[in-house]
Order: sequence, then C-alpha cells, then structure tokens
Amino acid sequence: MALDVNTIESGAWPRTTREASQSCAGTGKALRQTGETPYNKVVLQNLPCSLPVLHATRPETTDMPLESLLFALPAQLAPTLVAALLGLLVGSFLNVVIYRIPKMMQRESDNYVAQESGQPPPHTDRFNLTVPRSACPCCGHRITAMENIPVISYLVLGGKCRKCKTPISPRYPAVELFTAIVSGLLVWTFGSGAMGMASLLFAWLLIAMTFIDYDTQLLPDDLTYPLLWAGLLINLNGTFVPLQDAVIGAAAGYLVLWSVYWLFKLATGKEGMGYGDFKLLAGLGAWLGWTALPTIILLSSVVGAIVGISLIVFAKRARDKAIPFGPYLAAAGLLTMLYGAQLGGFTAGLFG
Repeated sequence: MALDVNTIESGAWPRTTREASQSCAGTGKALRQTGETPYNKVVLQNLPCSLPVLHATRPETTDMPLESLLFALPAQLAPTLVAALLGLLVGSFLNVVIYRIPKMMQRESDNYVAQESGQPPPHTDRFNLTVPRSACPCCGHRITAMENIPVISYLVLGGKCRKCKTPISPRYPAVELFTAIVSGLLVWTFGSGAMGMASLLFAWLLIAMTFIDYDTQLLPDDLTYPLLWAGLLINLNGTFVPLQDAVIGAAAGYLVLWSVYWLFKLATGKEGMGYGDFKLLAGLGAWLGWTALPTIILLSSVVGAIVGISLIVFAKRARDKAIPFGPYLAAAGLLTMLYGAQLGGFTAGLFG
C-alpha cells in the first residue's frame, strides 16, 4: 500500500507495522533515487513510520550515522553489518545460556530434593549466567577476554584449550556464526527500527531454546514464558500482527499441541511431547498470530518427520528413542517470520 496524501486523508492506515514497514521501504527507495533522505523531520499523526510526505523540512545536517543505523529502512547494508557483528557477540553469550541454564535447573532440582529429604543442599556456590567465569571443563583454565572473542579466538587457538590443548567443540563458533547470519538477515528484512530490534529478540530466544532442547529435551520456562509475554507486549501496537490475533494465537498455539498430547497419550499410553512444546508454540502464536499456526505446525511436522525417518534409516536410531520437537518448531517460526506470506500461500494452497 502506497502512503500518499490521499491515503493520509482517507485514514486507510496499515493494520500492522509489518505492512507499514513494507510501504516505508518502497517510499524510502524512491526518495533515495531523487536525492531526498528518509530522515527528514516529519510529524504525521497515526502513521507508524516517519515519511517525508507532508510539511517535510531539511535536516540541520546531512550526516546522521547514528540515526541511519538505529532507524534504517530494510535492505540497508550498514545496519545489516552492524546487526551481524552484534549477532556474533550475542551468539557468544547464547553459548553460555545454552550450557548453563540446564545446569542451573539441575542444581535447583538437586537442592530441592535434598531439602525435602532433610539433607544439606549439595550446591551452595553461586552459579548463574555471569558467575563463575567461563573455564575449560577439562583443566579448569579460566577463559580470558582475549580467548573469548567470537570465532576469532577459536581460530587463533586452533580449536583447543590454550593450557591443556583439549579440543573445543566446533559448535561454539557455529552458534556464533549462525546467530550473526540470522541477525543480519532479520535487519536486512525488517530494518533497524522497532520491528527489526524485536525480531532479533525473537530469534535469539529461539536459537537458545533450539540447542537446549536438542541437548536435554527441555524447553525452560525461563525462555518460553519471556517469548510468550514479549510477543504479546510487542504486538500491543500491531508490530507484527494485531493484538487480537496475537492473543488468539497464544491460546490456540498452546491448546493445539496440548490436545495432540492428550489424544496420543490416551491412544498409546505414552507421552508424545513435553509441555515446553505447548509453551513454545504459544509464544510463536503470540508473535505471529493465529493465522501463522497452520504453517508453523505443517512445516515443523514435515521437517521433523523427514529428519526422524532419516535418523532411523541411516543412523540406526532406535524407533522408541525420543526426538526433540522444539528445534523444528523454532525453525518453522523463524522461517514464518521471514517468509510468512510465501509459506502461508503455500499452506493455503494445500488445504484450499
């Protein structure tokens, strides 16, 4: 939808910031071709982005690097590169989250069991996301700041501990690189305004949950609940979907998998998935709305089935060994955020 004077006078505003962002991107491109800047000072009521359409004035200076990075339109190289660099740093922290949150949960459980049994708690030292400092699990060597530079330190150290030469898992730099790529792609797609920053939070939470579920088959409440509530809060002003769609999406996302869980349990006597999967899909529904749920469920189920069959056939994985479903839900949710229109059309075609 083009945002022009007629649109403004008629009050035909976009329903969500996603629609407005697409309009802003097209307008910004036209302005750059004519030599204008999308950061002219403009005040337009009810418009979810600032466009130099009415009463525009030239900025006092033409050099605004901070604004061009923080409020850039989609498909801008500089903010995309900055987002990728930020993704490297956040990816390094996500490695800590992925490793420590399950440990924190286990320590809390151990202390609770000991307390209920009248025994002294087995874990009394501080252990959280910041304390103690990262160390080699083999020799205990404390990781210095120079040894903790994302990707670079891994390459310089040759993938080994500097002191004991124990190999370091290549997954650490892989998580950092993956987070950087996803962060850059999201800012390239949504820009670096509120929508782009929100999409980064969405992706970072999903990346952490993906690897935790893969390692432990757990989806911690410390991550699923923030995903759910953040989605509802961010959509208060329709950033991705109208708030009504977000609320319905959260409720429907939980109830769909909860129903599948109980139907499977009643039919087989076994638990087909965990409650964390319900909460994760509820969170995805809160961000992307109820209309995205069929796409997410179909995509995650198909990919999960293909991977599961492949593991059984080629890796000789036991048929009764559980496969975490969270990574497939997370991947489907991220793809739906990026390519929702195309995937939604495909899903509608299958059932239409």
